[in-house]
Amino acid sequence: MTSALFIVSEEGYWGEECVEPLETLSNAGVEITVATPSGGPPQIDERSIDPDEVGEETAERVREVHETDDRLNDPIPTARADAEAYDAVVFPGGHGTEWDVNQDSHAREILRDTIEGDGKAMVVCHAVGILAFTRDSDAAFLVRDRDVTGFPNEWEEGIVDENDCMPDGRKLPYWVEDEVKTAGANWDAELDQDTSVTVDGDLVTGRGPGSSRAAAETLLDELGV
Repeated sequence: MTSALFIVSEEGYWGEECVEPLETLSNAGVEITVATPSGGPPQIDERSIDPDEVGEETAERVREVHETDDRLNDPIPTARADAEAYDAVVFPGGHGTEWDVNQDSHAREILRDTIEGDGKAMVVCHAVGILAFTRDSDAAFLVRDRDVTGFPNEWEEGIVDENDCMPDGRKLPYWVEDEVKTAGANWDAELDQDTSVTVDGDLVTGRGPGSSRAAAETLLDELGV
């Protein structure tokens, strides 16, 4: 059976970006394990289950999965996850990833080993920032010269204030687009398109919430499921 490891933020994942791929892969028969940096249950960004932000239907569905899915409620620590045990690794986004997943050495190691091994990696939205901090076995940035999409500066400008502070008061440590481009990526968030999914070798990247299902379907195609 095809298997996938989801590495989810304990600082605030965006609901749709986790739930859409989780359900899409599950419905295709993929066996899923969830991991978080410390092994604690992932925390959801409350804005991603606010009906005013995402609509009543999405808010209700995402909240239900967040509260009842046994895989999300009983994760393993990333330190205990072995990339070789999975066919794919999935990094859902959300601003919270900037504080934990993207900075987690074990998460970066899993991403590197997946790309350099026989697996596929799917990275969405703010989680794309992990590409700016992951190096390959030759100490070069993993994302160098790769085509990627992710959460664009143009969207970030509408969220943070003039001091780069989030609505909850936390200061955003970096902007994903800036960091990933600095690490050598070929960046195109395709802002003129409804969805943006980019495939470069064994790496699939998705722009944001509205691209998360398309990214998951692309991953299934890449896996041959």
